[in-house]
Amino acid sequence: MAIMRLWCLAMNMHVSKPAPLAGRAAGIGQSLPRKEDATLVRGEGRYTDDLSLDGQLYAAFVRSPHAHGVIRSIETADAAAMKGVVAIYTAQDLAGQGYGALKCAVDLPNRDGSAMRKPVRHALTADKVRFVGDPVAMVVARTVQQARDAAEAVSLDIDVLPAVTSAEAALAPDASELFDDVPGNLVLDYHFGDAGKVAAAFAEAAHVARLRIVNNRIIVNPIEPRAAIGSYDRKTKRYTLHAPSQGAFGMRNNLAAAMGVPQDRMHLITGHVGGSFGMKSAVFPEYVVLLHAARMLKKPVKWADQRSESFVSDHHGRDMVFDAELALDASGRFLATRFTGFGNMGGYLSQPGPLMATLNIGKNSVGMYRTPLVEVQTRCAVTNTVPIAAYRGAGRPEGNYFMERLIDTAAREMGIDRAVIRRRNLIAPAQLPWKTPIGTVYDSGDFPALFARALEAADWKGYRARERASRKAGKLRGRGIGCYLEVTAPPGNEMGGIHFEADGTVTIVTGTLDYGQGHWTPFAQVLTSQLGVPFDRIRLVQGDSDRLIAGGGTGGSKSIMASGSAIIEASERVIEKGKLLSAHVLEAAVADIEFTDGRFAIAGTDRSIGIMELARKLQAGLSLPDDLPGTLDVDHIFKAAPSAYPNGCHIAEVEIDPDTGHVEIASYVMVNDFGVLVNPMIVEGQLHGGVVQGIGQALCEMTSYDEDGQLRTGSYMDYAMPRAADVPFFTFISEGVPTRTNPVGAKGCGEAGCAGSLPSVMNAVVDALAPHGVRHIDMPATPQAIWRAIHAKA
Repeated sequence: MAIMRLWCLAMNMHVSKPAPLAGRAAGIGQSLPRKEDATLVRGEGRYTDDLSLDGQLYAAFVRSPHAHGVIRSIETADAAAMKGVVAIYTAQDLAGQGYGALKCAVDLPNRDGSAMRKPVRHALTADKVRFVGDPVAMVVARTVQQARDAAEAVSLDIDVLPAVTSAEAALAPDASELFDDVPGNLVLDYHFGDAGKVAAAFAEAAHVARLRIVNNRIIVNPIEPRAAIGSYDRKTKRYTLHAPSQGAFGMRNNLAAAMGVPQDRMHLITGHVGGSFGMKSAVFPEYVVLLHAARMLKKPVKWADQRSESFVSDHHGRDMVFDAELALDASGRFLATRFTGFGNMGGYLSQPGPLMATLNIGKNSVGMYRTPLVEVQTRCAVTNTVPIAAYRGAGRPEGNYFMERLIDTAAREMGIDRAVIRRRNLIAPAQLPWKTPIGTVYDSGDFPALFARALEAADWKGYRARERASRKAGKLRGRGIGCYLEVTAPPGNEMGGIHFEADGTVTIVTGTLDYGQGHWTPFAQVLTSQLGVPFDRIRLVQGDSDRLIAGGGTGGSKSIMASGSAIIEASERVIEKGKLLSAHVLEAAVADIEFTDGRFAIAGTDRSIGIMELARKLQAGLSLPDDLPGTLDVDHIFKAAPSAYPNGCHIAEVEIDPDTGHVEIASYVMVNDFGVLVNPMIVEGQLHGGVVQGIGQALCEMTSYDEDGQLRTGSYMDYAMPRAADVPFFTFISEGVPTRTNPVGAKGCGEAGCAGSLPSVMNAVVDALAPHGVRHIDMPATPQAIWRAIHAKA
């Protein structure tokens, strides 16, 4: 029994019912276990593929085996005659139904002021295929296997055209064009900054550091592949889609636009989500075709991705190449940066389209430094590859990575200690608020103190002894600094609903969406801190668009800032209502009612009523005057929390075996400023995950296409993912300075792990290889790449 009790405690389950947690014991700042973990660990989660609807049919998609070509015909007769096949749909079947295109939400002007080009993408392509995996048809059958077998029997006649897989190749004069209305494959010629002033700064500089940096393409690989079930109610003419998402409200609106119907005729339901990292935020073509089939066949239609299919049907991340430059004066102070590069958009523009390779590079490359001038020039091109979309950080880690690699390069070339050169350029607390050349304004932080704490925690001064020990063991040792400052997602409205239920629970309704972050616990902690509601009685609703009146979704590291602030403001409305109602119950004047620790009391007396007791009285039918509210429930919209600026310093040490090129991360220290930590344990967990993803990109993850546009890395036999053995135990330290831009005081943490790990790990690798004359190596620094770099300089 003792062993069972320990196991249950480890799994966050209870042998006996605990006392309700409330107030400070469960409030902001406590490291409480995640409320949902017991359900998930027991295998009781409800993901989209776990669901089945009565009478449902099953779908499978026919995808292009070629990267580029003209569709001459799609032969479906043999497939249609196969057992169990109910219907087959092509672009011709969807035409004339009123469906809209899948849209890019970003509008950025070209350098000359003209509008960027947005090639049209429909759910099924009709004229040309533009990447391996481009969907051209959907088969519906009575079983999953029947649908997949029939999909393989559909015959495609495609005149194959030359393929281009890199942005640079796509922009070459003789490159094959993907769209007739996108000359030269150029969708955007982006420019930011004062080119004249930047050029003058570089001309006057005592030193200029230059690097050509490749930001390698990433396959997202969430643990849960995409899936969806579409249905249609003929009486209400209303669609319902069950699908993983990053926000039911926003996905509902975008899906309604794609289906060409008013928003109130679309219902989006999301249950548990097994990871997304930006990818599942978009409307994918499969969803439109599933809903069309459900309407036509009068039955629900279900589809679930296979892992091998997801490699070519999910959006990919990153994929950009930049010539990065940093101008410095003789003492190593920064004068200007200039980033000139290419962004690979893939075969079509995704919902965020060029955002990552343009605006977010500029915003995030500035970091925590006094950089007076920034110029960004990016040419974004369509290519015959899977479309690129947001991936954990969406341009934020890239901008920080470019800057930190430049700083290390400049320090080495100028003979300045890399810690000294950073310290010399840090913004001091007395200089805040600080307006950057990109237009952002930092409101809070202590960058020098944070930096000093990181050096101390990493035992920066004791490094030489560790280096000598590594050398004695025949290993190369290096250390790397990765300072970062991120600009979180832009302002957006968020819902804060608080509903007191008949069963004595309280439901939070909000439009962010948990796809692994653990929202339930910190949101409940915020509510408990505000209203004194027992922690264990709080529920969370996020994934039903019918329950929402607003919602920005989860992305850009803003969930606790948006939903937490919405909960705080909604709680204030609950208290206002509660004072009116408790004054009536306690027979006192409203002005005499105080609210503290979950109780409404008459000031100066011992007469009071708890908020949960007051809710029960209302549920029981308390007689009230007409001018009083009949419930404590509130549905509130928090108006637009501005961006915040999470920042930190990560320091990695690596050991490299020169005979094999294998990299081992010997130690990893991270010191971060996320403002107020609502749940420090969950924040640390978010950092662990982000750091590991950064390590994966830095050391092993690589997406490769051949010259014909075929994906070489199309399975886990070819695409390496980081494993537990690849990472050390992390040292996590918080040096939070609360922000004043939202009521919580939080700055967001979800993407910071990638922002800190990419530069710290790669700077450490280059430092270890420096004795062999290596000045730079691109990600991923695989054993083969490192071995070649060592021997190229031998």
